[in-house]
Parts: sequence; structure tokens; C-alpha cells
Amino acid sequence: MIVNERCTAYINSLNSGNTPFLNEIEKSARQTWVPIIRKETQTLLKFLLAEHKPGTILEIGAAVGFSAILMAQYSDASITTIENYDVRIPIAKENFEKSGFKDRIKLLEGNAEEILPALTESYDMIFIDAAKAQYPYYLEEAKRLLKKGGLLVADNCLQDGDVFESKFAVNRRNRTIHKRMRDFLYSITHDADFSASVLPVGDGVTLAVRI
Repeated sequence: MIVNERCTAYINSLNSGNTPFLNEIEKSARQTWVPIIRKETQTLLKFLLAEHKPGTILEIGAAVGFSAILMAQYSDASITTIENYDVRIPIAKENFEKSGFKDRIKLLEGNAEEILPALTESYDMIFIDAAKAQYPYYLEEAKRLLKKGGLLVADNCLQDGDVFESKFAVNRRNRTIHKRMRDFLYSITHDADFSASVLPVGDGVTLAVRI
């Protein structure tokens, strides 16, 4: 928990909620330990969609499709999303079909490291929520694919507080993620092509505008 638990609970109590279908996906995902964006991150994402009004969105990390459907529900954007885990792909496809947004959501199946270099379209918004150790690589591709004035949103950037701890305080198996996430955060906040901010929302959200 990055922020005081009582504070988070209060903020989430103000959440206006989602559609019944999104609630159903969220409940199922949490029951089966599928990682999806937290309540407070959902609220932030809905605000950003309303403010930025993207026409095209690239999502790196579809999981079972929750966040792609949320973005379709709260924007008019066309969404391209990437997922590599073959157990989750059929579930995401089914959820897209049931959501009514199938015509606005395109699922690319496979490893993002192989798919991203082949993409040539420019996007108004990019949402990163995939393998955390690959965030520095995703940043390089996002920089290429994001339009000037476009918004980059990256989730889980503080790793439940591990990122701001010494590497020696982090479980040995998590030290690669610790280092690479720190590299990602330093790079995006010191890149002259971005105006960026790291927020202690949910599990840590980085917002950056391509300038």
C-alpha cells in the first residue's frame, strides 16, 4: 500500500461506479487473480479520457480486456490492445464481443516486443500495463508511436512501494523489475520530449505528455 489505507478506502468510497458489465468482469478477474487496474486508477483513467478526448489509443497489456472496455465505455476512441498470455486471450475476445465495443477494439495477439516495432500508426494515447521489467523498452516504442501532444499513462510504477526502497530491501527475485522500473521512471522524467509526473495513485501511475 503506497498511500494510507484509510485514505484510499475513503477516496474509493466516492467512486461513482462502472457499468454492470464492467463490474462483472472486475469481480471475475479478482476472483481468479487476474491483475486489473485498481479502483482509484479507474477513476483517474476516466478523468483523463474525458479531458484528453483521444481518438486513438494503444494499450500494451490487455489481460482479460477490462481496461480496454473501460476506455471504450468512457471515450469514443478506437483502441488497439496487445496481449501475449494465451490463457487470457480467449477471455478478452469474449468480453470484447459481449461489451458491444468489438468494432472499436482491435486485439493483437503476441509478444509486445515483437508487435510494437511493426506498428506504424500514431496514437493520441498509450496505456502501458504489461510486463513491468519491459517498461524501458515500451517507453522507447511509445515515444516513436505517440503523437505530439499525446498522453502516455503507465500503471504499477511504484510496485507497492518496492521501487522507492533500496534494492537490498527488495526480494532478490524482484530486483530486475526494481532496477528497470527505476530506469523507466528516471528516463521518462528526464526526457526533454516528455512532460511527466509520477503519482502515488493505485500502485503508482506515471502520466506524460509528448511535447
